[in-house]
Amino acid sequence: MANVYSIHHVSLIISSVEKSLEFYQGVLGLELAERPDLGFPGIWLTVGGQQLHLLALPNPDPVSGRPLHGGRDRHLALSVRDLDALILSLDEAGITYTHSRSGRTALFCRDPDGNALEFIQGV
Repeated sequence: MANVYSIHHVSLIISSVEKSLEFYQGVLGLELAERPDLGFPGIWLTVGGQQLHLLALPNPDPVSGRPLHGGRDRHLALSVRDLDALILSLDEAGITYTHSRSGRTALFCRDPDGNALEFIQGV
């Protein structure tokens, strides 16, 4: 049996705490988690029993030139209960997305900083 058994958190680089809060909290409905003072701005969010850490730091990766479809880019995959409800939220916020090409009930979008996110229903 493997000693590694779970993902504790994933960190993504962001440019704006405010824009990220609008997306992750406002559009996706994630809840803030307590974050210690790390000497730079950021946000910790609760996702099920895990966390998503958003770090407001200079981005060493190119933001432009990424594949249009997030499934062809590194991405974070999140499970959702109701993909249609998420689609309504994305549409209301004017956020573009593409459907999964794998045949799963899933879609991909990008956050305000170009980080690719996948949302899979019922996994």
